[in-house]
Amino acid sequence: MPPRLVELLRFGAVGGLAFVVDLGIYNLLRLTIAEDKPIGAKVASVAVATLVAWLGNRYWTFAGRRRSSAPGELLAFVVANVLGLLIAAACLFVSHYVLGFTSTLADNIAGNGIGLVLGTLFRYVVYRRFVFNHADPAAR
Repeated sequence: MPPRLVELLRFGAVGGLAFVVDLGIYNLLRLTIAEDKPIGAKVASVAVATLVAWLGNRYWTFAGRRRSSAPGELLAFVVANVLGLLIAAACLFVSHYVLGFTSTLADNIAGNGIGLVLGTLFRYVVYRRFVFNHADPAAR
């Protein structure tokens, strides 16, 4: 299997795991200690899911390209994720407020369909070029 395809499959698997972690923690918090705090529950679940995604990408997807400085890499990873989130939010904003598609279905298509796909493509490129861009000479 070509190395880039393996990398893409690993990237997708890590992203899928992070999604499940986000969803699971959010719902667990909403059903227990954050029953009336949906925003706090979401912030907590996204923070844990981001850490899971960083660890998975650092030690599995891009293992041969990780930086020696984990804190600097984590910061770059978080910035890339915030920018990816802004892409999804921009898709939702344009659909809802500019184009006037205000149904729940339209919001989901724009934010969780188109926005998620564009944000994920952006993240992959940024992770590869800027976050995990220090090739390990031993891995060559």
